[in-house]
Amino acid sequence: MFAVFSTPRKLIARLFALLSLIVLAACEPISVGGGGPLINTQAPVPVALLVPRGSGNAGDDILAQSLENSAKLAIADLEGVKVDLRVYATAGDPGTAQSQAIKAVNDGAKIILGPVYSAEANAVAVGVAPKGVNVLSFSNNSTIAGGNLFILGPTFENTANRLVRFAATQGKGNIVVAHDTNLAGQLGKNAIQTAVGRTGGAAMTAAVGYEFSQQGVVAAIPQIRQAVQSGAANTLFLTANTDGALPLVTQLLTEAGVSPQNVQYIGLTRWDVPPQTLELPGVQGAWFAMPDPTMTQRFSSRYAQAFGGQPHSIGGLAYDGIAAIGALVQAGNRDALTGAALTQGAGFQGVNGIFRLRGDGTNERGLAVAQIQNKKVVIIDQAPRAFAGGGS
Repeated sequence: MFAVFSTPRKLIARLFALLSLIVLAACEPISVGGGGPLINTQAPVPVALLVPRGSGNAGDDILAQSLENSAKLAIADLEGVKVDLRVYATAGDPGTAQSQAIKAVNDGAKIILGPVYSAEANAVAVGVAPKGVNVLSFSNNSTIAGGNLFILGPTFENTANRLVRFAATQGKGNIVVAHDTNLAGQLGKNAIQTAVGRTGGAAMTAAVGYEFSQQGVVAAIPQIRQAVQSGAANTLFLTANTDGALPLVTQLLTEAGVSPQNVQYIGLTRWDVPPQTLELPGVQGAWFAMPDPTMTQRFSSRYAQAFGGQPHSIGGLAYDGIAAIGALVQAGNRDALTGAALTQGAGFQGVNGIFRLRGDGTNERGLAVAQIQNKKVVIIDQAPRAFAGGGS
């Protein structure tokens, strides 16, 4: 999910997107601010859903079914809008995904929903850009976003912005970042650094990297402690996740005297998944961001009632994509699926709360701030119900 693509790839994608705009301009009008095909507002809107079915991985098949179920649930909820949903299996493979996307467009699809993995999404966007079709992928990899490719998955940038701004309002803006030196850790550190630069009342006093190993974590603890103490930091922002270094990092830091009692811990990832993480002594009092729990629970209950089980953790992204498409088409405009329409500032209501797409292909989601108190998750700052400003 965090593969980095080179600048030439992005230049190629942008070139294709530019060429598609030129071709489209020769035959039909283009909305200012972003291209895309025009639709017949009196007919069902053809939407292609790309899922990772057929990879040979049982987990991919489960995810594929959850995405398809979620999309169908969203279609059933639409009022006054009909969607012609056609599902294509990608096998989780970039080449297959691209050929299936091109087939979908040739079949009449006006927008692509999916695929999941970043390499697939990249290949799909390049493949359909000459056709002037936009892609709403389920990836959270902001390095591939742009041109005709939008990502629906939650991003480090969005999470970092929410948490840094909240920390600053609480007088906790003097931040040290501790991060893995793998790709995910570096991207996380960069997101936090950017968020700090955008936020008044926040400053990053130091960043300490550690090798993604037990030995690497152990070796970094004295450096993290020194950075916190010498810089008079009041917040320690961690990129580690629960499947990686988080349990060891928090245990060793607490033992070294850098505990949640004397510095505010903030996590860039969800610290309530799996639930056993809440039992860790080193995370008590920590903050992290999460979707609106009321909205999430409501969707899970409706999904279970309709399909007899719980949705995949990212299954709801397919619902979000259909909800956005439906909201735009409902307005009755032929340019509802252009880039300019998709990036309208008011945003959309999704299963996890409000979200909007940005002109650079990334997204902004309304997140709540949670704290771990006595091994339980407590919301200390509610998720917003509407966006301020027009977005970008």
